[in-house]
Formats: sequence, structure tokens, C-alpha cells
Amino acid sequence: MQLYNIVDYGAVQDGTTLATGAIAAAIEAASNAGGGTVFVPSGTYLTGAIFLKSNIELHVSPGATLSFSTELADYPVVESRWEGVQREVHASCIYGQNLENISVTGSGTLDGNGQPWWEKHRNHPEELQYPRPKLISFDRCQRVTIKDVMLKNSPSWTVNPIACYNVTIDNLSILNPADSPNTDGINPESCSNVRISNCNIDVGDDCIAIKAGTEDTQERIPCENITITNCTMVHGHGAVVLGSEMSGDIRNVTISNCVFKQTDRGIRLKSRRGRGGTIEDIRVSNIVMEDVICPFILNLYYFCGPRGKDKYVWDKNPYPITDETPCFRRIHFSDITARQVHAAAGFLYGLAEQYIAEITFSNIDISMAKNAIPGRPAMMTGIEDMNNRGFYLGNVKDIRFQHVTIENHEGPAFYIENGEDVEINRCHSKNTAQPEKLIEQVTIQPSEQNMMN
Repeated sequence: MQLYNIVDYGAVQDGTTLATGAIAAAIEAASNAGGGTVFVPSGTYLTGAIFLKSNIELHVSPGATLSFSTELADYPVVESRWEGVQREVHASCIYGQNLENISVTGSGTLDGNGQPWWEKHRNHPEELQYPRPKLISFDRCQRVTIKDVMLKNSPSWTVNPIACYNVTIDNLSILNPADSPNTDGINPESCSNVRISNCNIDVGDDCIAIKAGTEDTQERIPCENITITNCTMVHGHGAVVLGSEMSGDIRNVTISNCVFKQTDRGIRLKSRRGRGGTIEDIRVSNIVMEDVICPFILNLYYFCGPRGKDKYVWDKNPYPITDETPCFRRIHFSDITARQVHAAAGFLYGLAEQYIAEITFSNIDISMAKNAIPGRPAMMTGIEDMNNRGFYLGNVKDIRFQHVTIENHEGPAFYIENGEDVEINRCHSKNTAQPEKLIEQVTIQPSEQNMMN
């Protein structure tokens, strides 16, 4: 195997001498030879954006750190996506477009040095004419592998393949401070055939978020055929999140054999009127959660983002179903344990005109926290802080609960507001305080719901 050592091209291991040119020269040499491995030996190398080429493996060896510059000038402006919308952005720390057979590997470290970027975002946004770099992002690439590396302090999203095909993400350690803004862990966006496994993710936003563009993205490309397995996820706003950017559709996703701890929310699906698209054929199994606000959220009144506070988004009256109407359906949860849950066992809320449908929960064991901290399970208008609630269902149909146990809840274990064909079979309350009735079912007219807001 031909190695192209960046030191041979002038890189200095002192952490202060910019090595961007040396790394680019090694990549160019490997590319001119038809491909090869660009080797980063032990030591710390300061660099700006690295642009990969086809048939290149960037191997960061044990003891090696690529320390990314905090200077705007070191990140050229490219055309890519930012939060689901095509626009000009600063190139990612490691970036490539229209490539094939590319890899980032090794047991070394990629340090995004995000603190100055976070400071600009929070306090001096006028200094950012273009959005912050991501740590690794590839556009429209095929056969992509990211494996074994340590990723930390990302300026924004950490790993973001966009419209890529055949992506393997394996054995990553991702560490961003819990209060760092928009530092999602792994966000496959409009990608097909993605495998995420064996990762440890501790971040300041969503650990894994599956996306497919917004209504402002002209090209609608689905995110599909995604597997997530054997991962641990800590902190962050959600463990695995689907949406709210889902205008191109999200489908065929399996999530299994994972542990979520203090991730605010567990499995979270979110969207709103105007986004359009469908999330369907999702299976979640063999998950253990601890200390979360709410384990399961399916919310079609999500209000964050552009136009999110418009009446069209929050109005509980039914609207005509159009291409702008999002849909959640055929989503299945099984063999899941959640402990120390604070707000609610689950929160499902469909649109008045488009109910969430074809959902099953099987073999689920939930224990609410004894000293629960009140919170809102979902970001939508009209709900108050709650604690120790059971499942809260609104605008749902064809829902099946089987062998579901809820402990330490207050009020009914299942509260159903405007539900059709909801079946609750062999489920029970395991309250330690006082017995509560298992089910409360009500019908609320849309005009009444708006008055409650």
C-alpha cells in the first residue's frame, strides 16, 4: 500500500505551523498516482480546510491530532447545505464533493477548536457572513467510510454526509461540550444506504439526526435505508432524531441495541405544516434509556425554525391536505426500557387534518422519576410543563400498545385526545403511590384547542 506521509510534503508537528498546503500536496500526489493513503503520523498539525479527492484514505494515526484553524480565511466558501437549505457556507474542516471511494480512518484525533466559533455564533453573529464549518461533510459522494477516529469540539455539526450513497460510519468517539450550540453528532442528510455502528456520542445538540431537506430545498432527495446499532449516546437534545428537515422523505430506518443517557429526549420525530414529506417504515428495538425528559416524541406541531411561529403552524383547526402536509406512519417500537423519565412516558401529537397513524409499542417498560423535573416533552405551542405523565396522545389513529408497563405516573397511564382505533392490550400501571385509572379518552373540538393556547 502506497503511503503519502504529510511530513514528507512539509507538514511540521508543532501545532502552530499551518500544514494545510502540505496536506493538500500529499492528497494531490496520491490522487495523481490513482489513489492511496495520506498518512498523518503522531504529533499535532495545525490546518485549515482539507479537501479530499476520490480514492483517498486520510489516515490519522494513534497519537496524531489534526488541529483545525479558527481563522475564517482558512475555510473557503463552497456551495452546500446548511440546515437543509442549499446555500454558500464555509467549507467543512474535511470536505469533498462528487467523490467516490473516500475514507477518514485511524485512532487519532480531529479537533475542531470550536470555542471561538461558538462565541461568534452566540455573541457576534455579524462576524459570520457564512455559516460555521462542520467537522466532516461530504456532498454527493459514493462509498464513504469514516472509522475509528476521535472527533471533538466541532464548530457546528460534527459528521454530515449530504446526498451520499453507501456510507459506513463506525467506532467513532464524538465529544462536544454539552452547552455547545448546534454541535450534532452524526447527521445523514438525503443519503441512501447508511450504516452507523459502535459509536460513542456526547454532544451539545442531537446525537444522531436523520434529515432530508426543508421546503426551501428545491431538490427533494429522500434519506433512506439507514441502520443505527450498538451506539451509546449521552447528553444532547435528542438521542436519535428524525426531522424536522424531512421534505424529501425519510424511510426504512432501523435503530437497535443502543443506550441513551441524559439525552433530554429519546427517539424524537418532529415536523410541521409547510415541510411536507413522509416519515415511514421506522423500527426501534432493544434500547435502554435513563434520565430523559421523554422517551418517545412524535410531534407534527414543531415550531422551531423559519416561519415556525406562524398561525399556519400552530393552528389546531384542520387545513386542506396538500404537498406541504407532513405525514408520520408505520413506526414501531419494541423491547425498550426507560428509567428516571421526567415529563411523560410518550408524547404523540398529529395534525388535525393528518393524524399520526400505524404506530405500535410492544414490550415497553417505563419508570417515571420520583423527583421528576417538570418539562415540556415536545416543542409545540399550547402545552405546559408536565411531570410524571403517562402517554399523551393527540390526533392519532391505528395505534397499538401491547405489554406496556408504566410506573410512578400521575393521572392516567394513557391520555387520548382525538384518537381513532387505539388498542391497549395487556398494559398496566405499576404505580407505587396510588392507583390511577389506566385510560382517559376525550374528544376536543379544534376551536376549543385553540382557545387553550
